[in-house]
Amino acid sequence: MYLGKKVRLERIINRENGRTIIVPMDHGVTIGAVDGLVDMRGAVNDMALGGADAVLMHKGLVRCSHRSAGKDIGLIVHLSASTALTPNGNTKTLVGTVEEGIKHGADCVSVHVNLGDPNERLMLADLGRVAEACDNWHIPLLAMMYARGPQIQNGFDKNIVAHCARVGVELGADIVKVPYTGDVDSFAEVVSSCCVPVVIAGGERMESTRQILQMVSDSVQAGGAGISVGRNVFQHPNRVALVKALRAIVHENASVAQAMTIVGE
Repeated sequence: MYLGKKVRLERIINRENGRTIIVPMDHGVTIGAVDGLVDMRGAVNDMALGGADAVLMHKGLVRCSHRSAGKDIGLIVHLSASTALTPNGNTKTLVGTVEEGIKHGADCVSVHVNLGDPNERLMLADLGRVAEACDNWHIPLLAMMYARGPQIQNGFDKNIVAHCARVGVELGADIVKVPYTGDVDSFAEVVSSCCVPVVIAGGERMESTRQILQMVSDSVQAGGAGISVGRNVFQHPNRVALVKALRAIVHENASVAQAMTIVGE
C-alpha cells in the first residue's frame, strides 16, 4: 500500500485496533431528505461529538456540512447513486470521481454495487475503474457490496454475503461493507475470507437500542472491523449518546450492558 493511502486510511480506521465507526449520510439521493439529515452541520457535529470515526456523503453535501469548529471527523465521499423513483433502483451509476472526492477533502471514497442486478456488469466495471483511480491517487476505497436482484432469495445468507465481500476485495476495495448475517459464527466465515477490514451495514430501522448494540457487539466478536450504519444512528432519539455507546463496544470492547448504560437505557 502506498504511504498516502495508508495515512488516509488511518484517519477513518483506528490504527491501534483496525476498527471504525462510519455513519453514512447518503440517503438523500435515494429517498430524499430524511429525518436526522435536514440540518447536515448539526448531524455531522453530533456524530463527531459522539466519537464516530467518519461520515459518508455525496459531494454536494460536503459544503452543507463542513464545520469551522468542533471535533475533527473523517470524510468519505460517495461516488455512486440511484433514486427510489426509478424501477431500476438497484442499478447504481457513478455520479462523481476520485478526483472530485479529493478536491472536497475526502479521506476515502465509496462505491455501491448490487450483485445479482441485471446491470451488475456495469457496476462491477465502475468499481474496477474507481479502484484503479484510488491507487493512482493514493486514496482508500470503501465498497458497499450487496446481493439484490431477481434471483437473490436471501441477501443475508452467509455464502452470498461472503461472495459479495470477496468480490469487493478482489476488485480492489480497502474496506468492504456488507449486511450482517445474523449470528457470530456465520459472520466469522464472511470475515475470514477477506484480507481487508469488513464492516456491517445497519439496514432498516431496528426496534430497540439493545438490538443495535447487540448486532454491533456480535459482529466485532466475529472479527468484523466495526460498522457503517446510518438511519439506526442518526435517527436515534439520543444519537450522541448512542455513538458513544457504539464507540465503547467497537473501540473499547465494552459489553452490551455497559453500552446500554451509556445511552441511559
